[in-house]
Amino acid sequence: MAKDKLMDFDEALELYEPVLGFEVHVELNTESKMFSSAPNPAHPSQHDAEPNTLVAPVDMGLPGALPVVNEQAVRYSISLGLALGCSIAPSSRFARKNYFYPDLGKNYQISQYDEPIAFEGQVEVELDDGTLVQIPIERAHMEEDAGKLTHVGGSTGRIQGAEYSLVDYNRAGVPLVEIVTKPIFGAEANAPKLAAAYVRAIRDIVIGLGISEARMERGNLRCDANVSLRPRGQEKLGTRTETKNVNSMRSVERAVRYEIQRQAAILAAGGTITQETRHWHEDTGTTSPGRPKSDADDYRYFPEPDLLPVAPAPELIEELRAALPEQPAARRRRLKADWGFTDLEFQDVVNGGLIDAVEATIAAGATPASSRKWWTGEITRIANAQQADAADLVTPANVAALQGLIDAGTLTDKLARQVLEGVIGGEGTPQEVVDARGLAVVSDDGALIAAIDEALAAQPDVLEKIRDGKVQAAGAVIGAVMKAMRGQADAARVRELVLERAGTA
Repeated sequence: MAKDKLMDFDEALELYEPVLGFEVHVELNTESKMFSSAPNPAHPSQHDAEPNTLVAPVDMGLPGALPVVNEQAVRYSISLGLALGCSIAPSSRFARKNYFYPDLGKNYQISQYDEPIAFEGQVEVELDDGTLVQIPIERAHMEEDAGKLTHVGGSTGRIQGAEYSLVDYNRAGVPLVEIVTKPIFGAEANAPKLAAAYVRAIRDIVIGLGISEARMERGNLRCDANVSLRPRGQEKLGTRTETKNVNSMRSVERAVRYEIQRQAAILAAGGTITQETRHWHEDTGTTSPGRPKSDADDYRYFPEPDLLPVAPAPELIEELRAALPEQPAARRRRLKADWGFTDLEFQDVVNGGLIDAVEATIAAGATPASSRKWWTGEITRIANAQQADAADLVTPANVAALQGLIDAGTLTDKLARQVLEGVIGGEGTPQEVVDARGLAVVSDDGALIAAIDEALAAQPDVLEKIRDGKVQAAGAVIGAVMKAMRGQADAARVRELVLERAGTA
């Protein structure tokens, strides 16, 4: 595959205005699927299901099988629409979106077309520098997911060059809400960062609502990023490309930047942009052509004859509106002020997806500073080493209890790290790990003095240096004592006792 020519990013922005648009798909974590009673693989209880075990006749498109709308999925969709600032349609209709692919047993997808459940909204997005941007939402509509194809035998994992493909219908019929923005103008140099910030905002909203795990690596949250360029001063929009299913915030940012540079190079050379889908390659940081982008007419939408319109009662809409949580951007501003974090400190928490964990740890009794230190430090280090999520390794209550042992003088920071490893390893609560491993700080001055006297006797030259006023020489004795006590001593107390025994205190 020929390598794309790229224009310098800053030069591209001098010549062209980027216009963005996003389609974010959110898998809802209902217990059953959108139109059948089959278990939903997006529900936490079904993550490890074997392929093709979570299926029903409707999902497979078997003759005579009729869909039934999942009431909980409708409630979740309304809540999401309200959280996006949308109006909720008094009546919305499902439609058949026709296209033929092996992972759609029916050969059509049940979606919503001209009558979505939610429309005309707005989401506030906060950039790293605190800039607030309002993203216009065109619509949020309900639909079902397709199955999953695994291409075998090729070098890229894609259909090109594969020897055969395997179909898993578990995901077919998973409830989805697709959120579609209006064209986004004025992003300029912030376009890549705005893309990542928008997807992060959507993730925070759905997690706050409790309607999805929103794990991009699992496909619970998928973003299609649309990018077009138009020459400065031109009103007509340029031809867009749609980079499909980008699976991390960082990748969304990189994909938008890449497309701006790629399209600018083509336009500056007198070429034209092809309206198409593009695939993102994480390893090379590039996009490649997918298929020509279909317009609505190509899908031959028509009303789904087997389903009635969805007409939620006004009382239900108001009930769900009253239950909405605080908006993520407003919540972040409040927590940052409450915790007294600097911009950099708070950004570390946000980037690690640790706001909930830190908040719960503070609620359990730890200080904001100590909570941030544990979650963004040692816990994140262990999570990275294990390729796991930090929040899955240890509970906020145990982190607060661990800090409580430090505050009480039972543990040093070094000992606490050992205790944390034991807690993560399943050895029990922090206190249980301390008791089982015998890791508590030695607070008996008698035991410490005995170790100090032994170390001083072994280093008489050091003792003389200390008595001659070279107090820094005490470090050698302190180190020997800490080693003898297996690190289970308070170094500050050891230093005090060393100076006392040397007759300088």
